[in-house]
Amino acid sequence: MLADGPLEAMCFDGVKRLCHTRGKIRKKVWINQSDIILVGLRGYQDSKADVILKYTPDEARNFKTCSEFPESVRINDTVRFVEDGLDEDIEFGDEFSSEDDADSVDNI
Repeated sequence: MLADGPLEAMCFDGVKRLCHTRGKIRKKVWINQSDIILVGLRGYQDSKADVILKYTPDEARNFKTCSEFPESVRINDTVRFVEDGLDEDIEFGDEFSSEDDADSVDNI
């Protein structure tokens, strides 16, 4: 996203284009970096385009499986912060603070 609505999009043909967001989706649909959007090319300006639609992740995955997107396009299926089984070994101790610590806080 640039200053007041336009955005810079990297198209599948390898060209970076300045895109204008249509008024219908300007304040209703938020476009983030790495989102897949449908742009309409302008016949008279090759370096500019208009944003027509933002695809949901499910739609993007469906297009990828149907070979509508180039093979170089990477679509994240899920975000995994912890690998399977790594969080099972975490143990929490049953350590309690003493009454003296709680009283010293109350006396301040």
